[in-house]
Amino acid sequence: MRFIQLGRREFITLIGGAAATWPLGARAQQPERMRRISVLMGGSEEDAGIAPRAKAFRDSLQWLGWSEGQNVQIEYRWTGSQPDLIRKYAAELVSTQPDVIVCSSTPTLIALRKETQTVPIVFVMVSDPIGMGHIASMARPGGNVTGFTPFEPSLRGKWVELLKEIEPRTTRVVLLFNPDTAANAPSFVQPADAAGSALLVSVISAPVRTDSEIERAIADFAQLPGGGVVILPDPYAIERRQLIVAATMRHHLPVITPFREFTTAGAVVSYGVDIINEFRRAASYVDRILRGEKPAELPVQEPTKFELVINLQTAKELGLTIPPTLLARADEVIE
Repeated sequence: MRFIQLGRREFITLIGGAAATWPLGARAQQPERMRRISVLMGGSEEDAGIAPRAKAFRDSLQWLGWSEGQNVQIEYRWTGSQPDLIRKYAAELVSTQPDVIVCSSTPTLIALRKETQTVPIVFVMVSDPIGMGHIASMARPGGNVTGFTPFEPSLRGKWVELLKEIEPRTTRVVLLFNPDTAANAPSFVQPADAAGSALLVSVISAPVRTDSEIERAIADFAQLPGGGVVILPDPYAIERRQLIVAATMRHHLPVITPFREFTTAGAVVSYGVDIINEFRRAASYVDRILRGEKPAELPVQEPTKFELVINLQTAKELGLTIPPTLLARADEVIE
């Protein structure tokens, strides 16, 4: 995020390529009362891959004129991937009647919508908000919910295509997810099937709920050759990324995922939205709501920045040769 001063009367805030222009005085004007923001986050505050998201959100709010302890209070709840905690903390946060709530996944949004139809909610990382009934349309969401969806339609088949590109012998792909924490998983199956059919790759789903089920699903899938693994968007999978990567490496299976946290943990490729940038963009909507705009009138936005991360060390261990054209497109190469 960068700020460009335009004369004395206005400035433009650029976040992920989106620009908004406000009078300088309006940004500097302080509200008359302390405002309250609640944040329902998946994952753990101690998780080095997750904590930067909250920091990006706080930093962006500060750039927009909202300083913790001065004109805004921010209350966080970290849920891991535990459905009981998600429901409990959603109820707790709504009961405090904050000015706006930010949530970080489909399960957290579902829990919040069961608790309130009035408190403004800004979501991040919710991939099918229309199909799941959270909004009326992207342009005019209606109700009390708006936000930033992380997956444009073409991305849902891209993971199968990338697996085939890095390992041309791939003939089978398994989609790994926890159905309790990846409620939107069905929306990924059809695009993955379509991409697989075009490439002569069969695609199957493997719902898993425990560590032992993860181990068993990967071991069973690896009994036949030509396999690759796609990790669907799922907070449970992110928490279990070390386990998943270790299991797939034991069975010499290449893994692709939307999350760079997996690639730094040892998966061969990640391709997905720049999540840190999405939390910066969420701060811009929180700012607009705190200054009087309605979530019903703020369009839900698709991602503007994507990241392709390749772990060359893992590729070498798996005996894969990453095509030079793919390396040239990578935003980051881990060696």
